[in-house]
Amino acid sequence: MCGIFGVVSNTSINKQKFQTLVKHSEQRGVDSSGLIYYQNNQYKVNRADYSIEKLLNKVKPYNNNIVLGHSRLITNGLGDNQPVIRGNICAIHNGIIVNEDEVWSKLSVSRQLKIDSEAIVAIAEEFLTNSENKIEDLPKEVLSLCQGVIACALALPEKGKLLLFSNNGSLYVGYNEDKTYFASESYGLKIIGCENITQIKEESLILDIPVSKENLTVIDEKSRVEDLIPEFKFNTIEENLLEYKKLDIKRCTKCILPETMPFIKFDEAGVCNYCKSYKPRNNPKPKEELFKLVEPYRRKGKELDCIVPFSGGRDSCYGLHLIVKELEMKPVTYTYDWGMVTDLGRRNISRMCADLGVENIIVAADISLKRKNIRMNLEAWLKSPHLGMMAMLTAGDKHFFRHVEDIKKQTGINLNLWGVNPLEVTHFKTGFLDIEPDFEEKRVYSHGAMKQLRYHSKRFRAMMESPGYFNSSLWDTLSGEYYRSFTEKQDYYHIFDYWRWDEEQVDNTLLNDYNWEKAIDTTTTWRIGDGTAAFYNYVYYTVAGFTEHDTFRSNQIREGQITRERALELVGIENTPRYQNIRWYLDTLGLDFERVIKIVNKIPKLYTEK
Repeated sequence: MCGIFGVVSNTSINKQKFQTLVKHSEQRGVDSSGLIYYQNNQYKVNRADYSIEKLLNKVKPYNNNIVLGHSRLITNGLGDNQPVIRGNICAIHNGIIVNEDEVWSKLSVSRQLKIDSEAIVAIAEEFLTNSENKIEDLPKEVLSLCQGVIACALALPEKGKLLLFSNNGSLYVGYNEDKTYFASESYGLKIIGCENITQIKEESLILDIPVSKENLTVIDEKSRVEDLIPEFKFNTIEENLLEYKKLDIKRCTKCILPETMPFIKFDEAGVCNYCKSYKPRNNPKPKEELFKLVEPYRRKGKELDCIVPFSGGRDSCYGLHLIVKELEMKPVTYTYDWGMVTDLGRRNISRMCADLGVENIIVAADISLKRKNIRMNLEAWLKSPHLGMMAMLTAGDKHFFRHVEDIKKQTGINLNLWGVNPLEVTHFKTGFLDIEPDFEEKRVYSHGAMKQLRYHSKRFRAMMESPGYFNSSLWDTLSGEYYRSFTEKQDYYHIFDYWRWDEEQVDNTLLNDYNWEKAIDTTTTWRIGDGTAAFYNYVYYTVAGFTEHDTFRSNQIREGQITRERALELVGIENTPRYQNIRWYLDTLGLDFERVIKIVNKIPKLYTEK
């Protein structure tokens, strides 16, 4: 996934406007970059494993009349970079092809690279060998074979053509003076003064560029030491370090919460206070109310009318399905990638947006920096393990809430519709900080100044036990939590306040209608796109004997969705350690699997083994 951009002109490009366009494209990722430009009657390519701004400062392609490029969020390794080249065909692609193996099985040419985007160039290579094929039909050929988001600029120097095409609308074209600009988002074109900005979605755009029979010259620069997506290698010895015992501990006789749950109390019948205080959450209001609420936001024609915060998890995916198919809105999705979104999550984002024809705006953090922050906090935690401090490992994703406001300003769209599961309430995470549960809280995320001040004071005391928490990540943590819990939210609604959340229906829709991808190391569809969940749930189960799955299934019992017996059966499977995901998590942080797991295993248990 990346931000792609470019300018085609009969004269030299405007340096200032091009730099502005590039700067906005960096919002989508800065892990690697690439440029294509026409110089001295030849097309040249520069690729680097660092930011596009740094590459621009080095190449300085401003005296040329054609410059195309990308600023990339790494999704499948650093070994290959864009622009992708085969022969004299060159492409920059925003998106993920989710059926690349199937595509290659249909082609006669052989695969040369690991990057999924090579399939687009290979299709073009094979297509153009047939002299009867028309260039204007090439985009349709690509889109008919490839599944997932395809927003592409495909350069054919020998034909003197540049093809711009997209299947989800994450590509725009605009005009300024005598120049044609394109970018992944309309906002980048607006801020440089483009006019007649249009979305490329149903019809491709073909631009004339200078013909060149010369071979492309390519310069690759690699300076990064770390691998943002380390290769997974299965290690049986490591996997055997993960402990998992079926525990015989006291549980509520109505739900399945155990005696180790913070602040839990049982009555004479063995029913817990969580059950007795529970108020149904999955009891939606009439759908007609939401139709009335969104009516003022609807826009005529093809103009987009709502923003959908989109993690790629099952609930936001199903929520997007409802918004498009049932509510009949025209959304743009927004994803915040903070370095712990797994490739599985990204592929499901690509599936849903492609199938529904929905634009996806990505805001990518500095992944190296974010992972450094997590690593520092995890190292501090390992020196003084405290269950109440596990939330420090996910603090970096809270900027998700801040960037929603940025996207509203950039798109001019106020309405945002959220697909938050009403049953994902985990009182125990703050309970382990000695904060009593607020059974009246209606949202997954708590709000209010007093609640937050109490939370931060409790957490500060825990941080004092391991001074390593007082590191350079602290501002990132605090500012993210501020935007989540203190800023006033406007023009937003929760889709599951009006549609009943039903797990069976959700899973059936995603798996059957959208070929949604499941994880290979768990049976559940929940949390599989989150790189942190497997690790923190392993810690919770090892030390406290339960995980998020126990609280979630308990809420389903209270809502009458499943029986207690079925819940116990499910958590017995779902609490099994996810070796692949845990290994990925620790590898991305640069931490030794054996060292970390052995520390976790030695933490004193909150239960007595029988």
